Amino acid sequence: MKRLLALVVIAVLAFTAISTAAPRRGGTLRVGLNADPPNMDPHQSTAAVDRQVFQNLYDKLVDINENLEIVPMLATSWTITEGGRVYTFKLRPNVVFHDGTPFNAEAVKANFDRMLDRSFGSPRFSEVNLVTKVEVVDPLTVRITLEKPYSPFLAVLSDRAGMMVSPAAAQRLGKGLAREPVGTGPYRFVEKRPQERIVLERFDRHWDRGAGNVQQIVYRPFTDENARLANLRAGELDIIDQVAPAEIPKLKTDPVLRLFARSGLGWQGMWIQVQSGIFSNKALRQALNAAIDRRTLVQVVFGETADPANGPFPPGMFTYSIPANSRIPERNLDLARQKLREGGQPNGFAFTLKVTPGRVPQQVAQVIQSMAGEVGIRVNIEIVEFGALLSQLDAHRFEASLLGWSGRPDPDGNIYGFFVTGGGLNNSAYSNPRVDALLDAARILTTPDQRRRAYTEVMNVLNDDLPYLFLWWPKEYKVLGPKLQGFVHISDGMMRFRNVWLNP
Repeated sequence: MKRLLALVVIAVLAFTAISTAAPRRGGTLRVGLNADPPNMDPHQSTAAVDRQVFQNLYDKLVDINENLEIVPMLATSWTITEGGRVYTFKLRPNVVFHDGTPFNAEAVKANFDRMLDRSFGSPRFSEVNLVTKVEVVDPLTVRITLEKPYSPFLAVLSDRAGMMVSPAAAQRLGKGLAREPVGTGPYRFVEKRPQERIVLERFDRHWDRGAGNVQQIVYRPFTDENARLANLRAGELDIIDQVAPAEIPKLKTDPVLRLFARSGLGWQGMWIQVQSGIFSNKALRQALNAAIDRRTLVQVVFGETADPANGPFPPGMFTYSIPANSRIPERNLDLARQKLREGGQPNGFAFTLKVTPGRVPQQVAQVIQSMAGEVGIRVNIEIVEFGALLSQLDAHRFEASLLGWSGRPDPDGNIYGFFVTGGGLNNSAYSNPRVDALLDAARILTTPDQRRRAYTEVMNVLNDDLPYLFLWWPKEYKVLGPKLQGFVHISDGMMRFRNVWLNP
């Protein structure tokens, strides 16, 4: 069964990989990432860059295709009964984990038990917390009962919550699975050298004998986008994730490299810690928001590679048209000064904005620093290594930080866990009972119009409370070298290599 998740208008600026040549076996695929993946356990991970590796290391119960439709993976079929509360999955036979243990209904149950174990503290908890029971019907059939209907459930299982880890390895390693990952994907883990490389190699016992054409995949982190592209041009890499905006016009006419572009599913902006400190004062959050000119920020830093944003639903997502999401606020310095007075800081205030290394985040921070400074808001920029920044955000040890979300095909995946009280991705420590009720209600609605109305109310509250400043919606880019063939570009930005190959 397939279900259309969203009406996505995809802007293909270049082309999708098409090759009529026969796939070849062997070789090493070299991949340039924008950061060093900090965590190899999908049930603990919160970083988008982790997911790039997961796509090839772990199989999921279901996946999405280039039209954002749900397609089978470890689950070959499913039925939905009792008004959307009960999902019965038929599982693929003859599947084994990389440690040789079998994948079956017991393994699915163990994975859900792990994510739902409060003591484990999984960021996936808020994605699956409506699951009330997981039953092993037979070795290849599992029945999952939800507390109430949950429209995004299949979409949730197409990402980290649907990635199956080896129960035996999870029991043996505990949280150490983050260093020694064991899945059922077409590639198994070999080694990780922090800040240097991650190596995967072909898993010969994978259920899909046609998957895994390349023998080895090597991921290398480059926080500097120019260095990433230079290595691709030099033939040291075969594909890179993300590219500097200034390079886009040149790449469109490059005779060797191939630029792939689509509208993205994610959002970017500024987390604000609202539980304590200077930004527990809502008027001061509103003052900062009014001082920022989103259009100018995008024009200066991103050019054509992003759109100004005011919400979590980018162009193409069916909830984009909500006015509170799509209407970009104008910069209003008079309003900013009024809010400073209301907040008891008429002469301004100072705060620290944490950013990851790299030219783009620092340039964004500097533009914000300049804009905020015009009303007396002094921005101290602190550069923090990506993994360390995630830890600080998880612990709410920050005042403000630039960090976004890579996006999901269903609107719920772009908003729920970030703003519901106690959500696994709620970095701002935001809590509003009205928002909690609206987000929960939106999850059980089934028609686009019903869901748009629910999210309209949510966004009206969030744009007043401002636990997060949505600033831009990035477009999705990949750049390929001449050897890589068979790559399919999907709007979620994830690089799936199970069917690619390398020409000599």
